[in-house]
Amino acid sequence: MSLQTLWFVLLGVLLAGYAVLDGFDLGVGILHPWARDDRERRLLMNSIGPVWDGNEVWLVTFGGALFAAFPEAYATAFSSFYLPFMLLLFALVFRAVSMEFRSKRESPAWRKAWDISFFLSSLTASFLFGVAAGNLIGGLPISADKEFAGSSLGLLRPYALLAGVLTVSLFALHGALYLNLKTTGDLQLRVEGWARRAFGVFFALFLLFAAATLRGVPRILSTSGRMPGLWAVAALGVLALVNIPLSISRRRPGTAFVSSSVLIATLVALFGATLYPNLVVSTLDPAWNLTVANAASSEKTLAVMAVIAAVGMPFVLGYTAYLYWVFRGKTELDKASY
Repeated sequence: MSLQTLWFVLLGVLLAGYAVLDGFDLGVGILHPWARDDRERRLLMNSIGPVWDGNEVWLVTFGGALFAAFPEAYATAFSSFYLPFMLLLFALVFRAVSMEFRSKRESPAWRKAWDISFFLSSLTASFLFGVAAGNLIGGLPISADKEFAGSSLGLLRPYALLAGVLTVSLFALHGALYLNLKTTGDLQLRVEGWARRAFGVFFALFLLFAAATLRGVPRILSTSGRMPGLWAVAALGVLALVNIPLSISRRRPGTAFVSSSVLIATLVALFGATLYPNLVVSTLDPAWNLTVANAASSEKTLAVMAVIAAVGMPFVLGYTAYLYWVFRGKTELDKASY
């Protein structure tokens, strides 16, 4: 495996880690308005309170690794999505601010305002992530000088919008399954209902998106021919998908959440395989695609980064595992809660 391909895979691992971990954070935010009272809303926020900021580190690391390993692709992607990424940044900031400020005052109007902010920022961030992924799969109007030749409104094409709505439904499902692990009593029973309905919406959108992808992105079929191992990844994703409603009906919240995590990881893997060896596909001319070969840093840079990753990643994984072990179990409220 070349260093360029190695870093393409490592970027996929970082992206999958972020999607799995921060995906349920965003999902909890999307589901937040369905809580009945202030206590339930606080429980939902506190279920992600100890971990949400650590989960976002995966996104920061992904951005830093993309910049260092593939600077040409980083520059092109960020200039292409400049306005959406600024909106995404504001959404992520306001999600954090909403959680930190909500309980500073007991005024119902104050808390309601931050509740709305928490919901809208989570919804917006999830939607923009999906729109970006949909545009990368479908391709962007990239010119010969590696510059974006389109407009921000051009990014709002039907396929990308469908990807955005699909991502919202996926994170809502993932968040409901996480809450099923962290809640008790009547709230947990209602959370199970949220999970069932979220699964139905996601499944319908997933079938629609799969059909749109097969029709609108024909290169995905050639990718499956070049990478026969993808059929195993796809099969794993299907098994995980099927196991989610089965686990919910059998009252196995842990299995349902693991299945949802596996499903997200396989979707990210299929997303990466659809692009490879490209990082950004040009709809104007295939010769202008940014690939792992023509957009990469020098071999020496990639080699040094690989050593750093080999040393640092075990610490990151160990810290993440320790954090979730410490804060395992059901969510409870105390004086230090949000």
